[in-house]
Amino acid sequence: MRRWWMAAVPALILGLLMSPADAAAAAPGDGNLAVNATATASYTSPWESIAAIKDDIDPAQSNDTVNPRWGTWPQTGAQWAELTWAQPQALRSAQVYFFDDNGGVRVPASWRLQYWNGSAYADVTGASGYPTAVNAYNRVTFTGVTTTRLRVLLQSGAGSVGLLEVKVYATESPGEGGGGTGWSPPANLVTPLNQVWQHVESTYNPGPSAFRNYGWDQVMANGGSINYCVRWDSSAPVSATLRDQIHASLARQFKKWMDVMAGHNGWPYANVPVKVVGWAVRDRATLQWSDSSVDVYVNDIRENAPQCAQPCGRFFNQNGQYPNCPGGLARHYDMSLWLTAGMSGGAGGDWGQRIGSEYYVNNLNADNIHILLHEMGHSFGLDDFYDWTPTGVGGFLMKAGSASQITEFDKWMFRDWWRHLKSRYGL
Repeated sequence: MRRWWMAAVPALILGLLMSPADAAAAAPGDGNLAVNATATASYTSPWESIAAIKDDIDPAQSNDTVNPRWGTWPQTGAQWAELTWAQPQALRSAQVYFFDDNGGVRVPASWRLQYWNGSAYADVTGASGYPTAVNAYNRVTFTGVTTTRLRVLLQSGAGSVGLLEVKVYATESPGEGGGGTGWSPPANLVTPLNQVWQHVESTYNPGPSAFRNYGWDQVMANGGSINYCVRWDSSAPVSATLRDQIHASLARQFKKWMDVMAGHNGWPYANVPVKVVGWAVRDRATLQWSDSSVDVYVNDIRENAPQCAQPCGRFFNQNGQYPNCPGGLARHYDMSLWLTAGMSGGAGGDWGQRIGSEYYVNNLNADNIHILLHEMGHSFGLDDFYDWTPTGVGGFLMKAGSASQITEFDKWMFRDWWRHLKSRYGL
């Protein structure tokens, strides 16, 4: 439930072999090895450029009329674009961005990658697939090869063929498995991701640029950390051991979302620590510890539940200043973990997450506390999907009840928010 405004390979060795790490180090930026190669082609239209495929310029769309591109009009049939290196390269994946002007040059009917094995070209093995999406990088991973030449072989379909960019990596492509740089979602997710973002912009007008208390804002304001206060809306006792277990499980679940971003698209933090700075209860005797590791707030009731001090809460001080917080900035809290006895389901927003206390305690050691993960998604802006499902995707965490963990689609929706918000932080 979303509630925003509630308070609270086998390799053939050719000459001197470079290791994958050495090969990546020889390339700039995100390790794209194509930039160090020489590009050639079966045919190039006189007004186009084969060098365009390795200029490391990310296209805005497949019909890019601004940046250089390679095209073969009016030639059709089998066409190829090739990258050649002076020294052997250990290769594991590639990304291909097709040129398609919806006229004489169209996406290919099919394509594949081939490498030079010392005497002939051979198809790479173990290819993950050869998608042909427009307006997106089409990624393929394959069984690693070491070679001096890699060729994109295209079979024309509705027109001639062309490419805007080819990127080649010594490891899995950036964007795989939560890592990498840039915006390169799997081809099959491009359409549903666009649908989701259009829905965000149309439903939550004036859009994300106007709201300044998403989880993104909180993490960035803290320089890469997040502070929580626990609202214990229950009469069940809490030992020091349980207190620490609640903290540890909260940190593990939050880390699952932060791991989605690590190394991706300029995200500046490899790790985002979670600190619990306070607990709120109705009766101090409920908390069975006497140390001062966290601040304790007693019988400060808001929304008929114990509330951590408002002067210390970011929800109540969205300018990031806490002049009346007894512990100052270091003891402020960005979100609340509101644990309510007898509650089923959950709620989440910029103020934090609310779920059942019994459910949480019974799942302290679970790999995925899926209701909490869902509500954390809301804290970073992810929407609910009660009345619609994006095209071509099935179960995913933010469609409540259809998945019990963060799926690939959830990851890319999360990254899409960062893509649209990162400029507000000068990144």
